[in-house]
Amino acid sequence: MLKTNEQKLVEFLLQCHPGQPKTRGTWEVDHLGTPFLLPAIGGITLNVQAGDPAFGWAGDHIEPGVSCTADTMKPFEHPNVGLQIFSCAGNTATVVTGEAKGAEGRVLGHHGGSEHVIVDFSRDIKEKLLYSDTIIIRGKGQGLRLVDYPAIALFNLDPTLLHAMKIRLGEGGVLEVPVTTLVPAVCMGSGIGSAHVAKGDYDIMTSDADTVKEYGIDKIRLGDFVALLDHDNRYGRAYRKGAISIGIVIHSDCLEAGHGPGVTTLLTCASPLIRPVLDPAANIADLLGIGTTLKCCQ
Repeated sequence: MLKTNEQKLVEFLLQCHPGQPKTRGTWEVDHLGTPFLLPAIGGITLNVQAGDPAFGWAGDHIEPGVSCTADTMKPFEHPNVGLQIFSCAGNTATVVTGEAKGAEGRVLGHHGGSEHVIVDFSRDIKEKLLYSDTIIIRGKGQGLRLVDYPAIALFNLDPTLLHAMKIRLGEGGVLEVPVTTLVPAVCMGSGIGSAHVAKGDYDIMTSDADTVKEYGIDKIRLGDFVALLDHDNRYGRAYRKGAISIGIVIHSDCLEAGHGPGVTTLLTCASPLIRPVLDPAANIADLLGIGTTLKCCQ
């Protein structure tokens, strides 16, 4: 078992509510110059959940499950910034009002731009939710460290999910991390250059069909753990040869230039102390028994 400082982590109760679906209310244009009007970010998304394909939806930047916000009118201000930073993948989220009171879900990650925390709930729970309902997230994970691997930085990761990820010690003292997909550095787009990765995400660009096919990017599922090759996320999102970052996919493919499935960072290292190992079941749905598991898809 990985040695961590989890006993020293601070745990917050974070209050939020579902955010209404957002739209610019006009035509948008894809990377080929074709205008479109489609569902996009936000909402209580009834028929999309963790474990579902990230590709093929009649939409753009679709956020699975419930898109949560502390203040939809002030997405970049307090208290929504705190909700974003202190909510971590794997955190428990509980509905505390309304017909779905007492129901539990799990945080997938956070989506920059929309400034939503994405929470997976089963469809029967989502059918009972209102946009006025209150959800409490047990925010725990920022500050998590691997005691024996100080060079590996962790962000946005509940220790319970870390221990469920089946990370093992490999030859040469590296940590072998199961992932579904290896993503080349050239594919990383929107979000590069951000000052830190403790909130938001960045996108795997999917505008080049040959590269998408070569790396199997179009097979990615929502909630997949993926390896971002030659990307150092310790102090922002940057290219660094030999670095590696592990993230979780939190929104669907996109049509706009520079965009694609969004990734929230979980682990990152400037040197090759992390070795990604391909595993089609490396998905939060399969590990925690939520959403659409791989067995359901076969």
